[in-house]
Amino acid sequence: MTNDSRVWMNGEFIPWQEATVPLLSHGFSRGSAIFDVFGVHVGPMGPVAFRMDEHLQRLMKSAELLGMELAYSTAEIVEAVKTTVNVNQLGRGIVKILAFWGEEAIINLVLDSKLDLAIFAIPQSEELALDQHQPLSACLSKWRKIHPETVPVGAKACSHYLNGYLARRDATLRGFDIGIMLSTDGFLAEGSIESIFMVKDGILKTPPLGRVLSSITRRSILQAVPKVGIPVVEAPISAEELLAADEVFTAHTGIKVEAITRLENREFGGTGPITQQVMALMDNIIQFKDDRFLDWFQALS
Repeated sequence: MTNDSRVWMNGEFIPWQEATVPLLSHGFSRGSAIFDVFGVHVGPMGPVAFRMDEHLQRLMKSAELLGMELAYSTAEIVEAVKTTVNVNQLGRGIVKILAFWGEEAIINLVLDSKLDLAIFAIPQSEELALDQHQPLSACLSKWRKIHPETVPVGAKACSHYLNGYLARRDATLRGFDIGIMLSTDGFLAEGSIESIFMVKDGILKTPPLGRVLSSITRRSILQAVPKVGIPVVEAPISAEELLAADEVFTAHTGIKVEAITRLENREFGGTGPITQQVMALMDNIIQFKDDRFLDWFQALS
C-alpha cells in the first residue's frame, strides 16, 4: 500500500503500517478474528458499495454465532466506512472490515471485552484483479469442508480460512487454479473463497446453505437470474453430479462469475452459454446498466 493510506481503527485514523496487534493478542494467537469484505465501485455520483447492508448484517451474524460482541453499531460502522473510503479517495476497490480481540491473552480463551474494529480501503491493483474474468481449472480437493457441528460455518471467521488455504495449496500442487471441497458426507460444498454453481440441462444449481458460507455474491446470483429466465435451484450436489455437469462456474466478491473450463481431467471447451449469460448479467449490474438492481448499491460520498 502507499505510505499515505489510512486505516480506521477503533474510531481513529492511523497510518497503514501502524495497523498492527501484539503477536500474543487473542485475535492473532487464537485465530478469533472475524471479517467481511465488499466491493466499492465508481458510480455516476461517486463511490458506492455493493450490498454493504447485507455484508454488515453478515458481520453482525458472525459475531453472534461465535458469542462475540462488536463495540460499534451497524450505523456507526456505515459512517466509518464512508469516512474511510473518502479519506483514502478510494475508487474501484474493496473495503475489508476486521473485528478482533487485540488484547493479549496467553491463557484465557474466553474474553468478556468487545471486539476491536479496523476498516481498510484497498484499491484495485495487479494483485487485486477485480472484475477480470479468467478461465479456471479446478479439482476436487482431498480436504473436506469444515463440518458445521465443529464450528459455525456461517460465520466469516479468519480461522476458517485455514481450511481454504489447504484446499488451494492442494490444488496448486496438483497443477490446478482452485480446489473444490466436498462436505464430510461427500456432497459439494465450496471452494477456498468461492461459491460453486453448476448447470445441467439448462438449470442452474448450487448447494444449499447449512454447510457453506452465506455468500452475498451467491445470494445476488440466486436473486438475479430468475429475472432473465434462468431456472435455479438450491439442492445437494454429489461429486458425480458435479463431474457430469454441462457447465461449472465460481462466484465471489472480487469477480462475480468465473468459468471453470477444466474440472479434473475434463475439458469443457470454453465458457458455456448459461455461464456467459450470468456473467453478462452480473457485469451489467455492477456497471449500473441494469436499473432493476440499483438499490443494491449504497452511496459512500
